Amino acid sequence: MTEEPSSSSASNPGADAGQGLWQACLEQLAQDLPEQQFNTWIKPLVAQVTEDFSKVTLFVANRFKLDWIRAQYAKRISLLLEDLYGQPVTLELALAQREAVTRTYVRPNAAGTQTPVSHNDQQGQGQGSSNNNNSNSGNGNSGSSTPDESAGAFRNRLNAGLTFETLVEGTANRMARSAAMHVAGMPGHLYNPLFIYGGVGLGKTHLVHAVGNRLLADKTDAKVLYIHAEQFVSDVVKAYQRRTFDEFKERYHSLDLLLIDDVQFFANKDRTQEEFFNAFEALLAKKSHIVMTSDTYPKGLANIHERLVSRFDSGLTVAIEPPELEMRVAILINKARVEGTEMPEEVAFFVAKNVRSNVRELEGALRKILAYSRFNQKEISIQLAREALRDLLSIQNRQISVENIQKTVADYYKIKVADMYSKKRPASIARPRQIAMYLAKELTQKSLPEIGELFGGRDHTTVLHAVRKISGERQQLTELNQQLHVLEQTLKG
Repeated sequence: MTEEPSSSSASNPGADAGQGLWQACLEQLAQDLPEQQFNTWIKPLVAQVTEDFSKVTLFVANRFKLDWIRAQYAKRISLLLEDLYGQPVTLELALAQREAVTRTYVRPNAAGTQTPVSHNDQQGQGQGSSNNNNSNSGNGNSGSSTPDESAGAFRNRLNAGLTFETLVEGTANRMARSAAMHVAGMPGHLYNPLFIYGGVGLGKTHLVHAVGNRLLADKTDAKVLYIHAEQFVSDVVKAYQRRTFDEFKERYHSLDLLLIDDVQFFANKDRTQEEFFNAFEALLAKKSHIVMTSDTYPKGLANIHERLVSRFDSGLTVAIEPPELEMRVAILINKARVEGTEMPEEVAFFVAKNVRSNVRELEGALRKILAYSRFNQKEISIQLAREALRDLLSIQNRQISVENIQKTVADYYKIKVADMYSKKRPASIARPRQIAMYLAKELTQKSLPEIGELFGGRDHTTVLHAVRKISGERQQLTELNQQLHVLEQTLKG
């Protein structure tokens, strides 16, 4: 590792100029990159600039980060440095030494600007706060700040631990989180209803609980209720059996905020849909707010009355996607801290790169690692994580790729693989392309946007349309079902 001058920047004008060059580079990168990426990869870097500016050495905390920065950001940083300096600049990446030394580096401070610091001050842990996405918080009273209804008080069913502060923010959930915070701050106004959709375990439940908890923190007398759609169905059935519809309507129509999870469970339940429609209309009439979640967007819901779907779609509809790498790393590090354990960054990167689908699976992987560590009385390391997750990693290694699906489908229907990415629309091409999209969604863990990108940069709604179309036709067309079965068996080997 290259030694740097021992003199301080106060007595070394070159050091000051070097700080200025790196600070200018940082400021530009902060504007160009998403905040989560900048905070995770760029902000912690420690820079050493030679007096003649011919070389900039960036010291990185661990090997995983170094490899990732080299692959994803090194070229960009190098070009930016040359552009700022006006002459060629050699960029070097090196592992930071862990022992304390008296070297002066350039490092961003809390405000994002640069200050010279000694090398033993250069390490920092992950970003964000804990994503306490408790999938069991749905219908229980765990964490609720209100007494049970049997005591004569209103039971809101909120989990007090699921707040905006304990939700890790990233590109995948930023828009949904922003909309939810707006609703919590000004209920009954814009974004009513707020409809949040996405796959299992991505944080939809956490977000709706956060809305309720924030509103109650600001307005303690607000009447808030969180329920799962199945609970609403159960309440409708009980109201029929006991002939207590007046009490049912009083309970639901008098709310200030209704938070309801997984409205797709209303499918094929006509009376439930009728009662929810009435409650929906009553709440909007009195300027109460409704926040709903689902596994698909409103128009993608099956066997739901059209007038109800149109109400769902009348406010703001936002998606939550599977978390990106930086967000997964932040979730793992912070969840480990909640469990009273420090997870090394290189281990968090290793797990995050191998568990991609959702937050719940990340949490499951973390629990396995922590349990394996405690049982075997070993420190957490990449090797230990590999051993703890060997079954999961074995499955990952056997996973089917989208590229393989495209090639297999193209061969089967005698079209070119390039047609999968092209804008051509004749039926002889569009049909196999839709089938390939359907299989990609069924057989891989890719999100809709990721699949769309692999099919020539198509929008996620195009992929969703293809998935629903082929899925529906498979139930009706024997020949199509047989073709899909052959393709699935071919792909699964």
